[in-house]
Amino acid sequence: MEPDAQLVQHCLQGDTAAWEELVHRHTRRVYNQCYRFTGRGSDAEDLSQEVFLRVYRTLASYQSVQGAFATWLTRVTRNLLVDYYRRTRRDRLTDSLDDALPYVDAKPSGGRSPEKLALGAELSAQVQAALMKLSPDLREAVILRDLQGLEYAEIQHVMDVPEGTVKSRINRGRIEMAKVLTEMGVGPA
Repeated sequence: MEPDAQLVQHCLQGDTAAWEELVHRHTRRVYNQCYRFTGRGSDAEDLSQEVFLRVYRTLASYQSVQGAFATWLTRVTRNLLVDYYRRTRRDRLTDSLDDALPYVDAKPSGGRSPEKLALGAELSAQVQAALMKLSPDLREAVILRDLQGLEYAEIQHVMDVPEGTVKSRINRGRIEMAKVLTEMGVGPA
C-alpha cells in the first residue's frame, strides 16, 4: 500500500497527525495547480483551502485500488476549479485587462543573481499570462502535463476524457501557448 493510502487509513481512524502529514505532502501541488489555473495568489490560497476542506469531508470515498492518492487529489482539485471557473465567469468578463494580468512572486535562491531572478520572474509572468489566454480545457491539460508532470493516463482519469482527447488538448494548448508567447516577443519570432 502506498504511503499516502496508509495515511488516509490513519486519518479515517481519527489520527490528526496523519491528516497534517497528508496536507503537508500535497499543499504545494494543490496550490500550484490552483495558481496556474487562476493566475492569482490570493485566489489560489483560498481555493487550496477549499480543496483540503473538500478532501477532508470526502476522504472516505478515496479508494486506493482505483489509483494513487495524488491522482485522486488532482481530480478533486480540478473539479473545484471547474466550479470556481463557472462561478466567476461573469466577474472575469468585466475585469479590465490590467487587473487580469497575473504576476508571479520570485523566490530567491542562494545561487542566483538578481538579474537572473528578474529574468526568471519576467518569464514566469509571461508564461502565466499566456496560460490565462488559453481556453480552460487547454489550460488545464497543459498545466497537468507540463507543470504538474502527470502521465497521460493520470490526466485522462482527472479530466474524465479519453486519452486521445488528453493528447489533443495538450498539443493544441502547447501550440496556442507558443503563438501567444511569440506575439509577446518571447521565443522565436
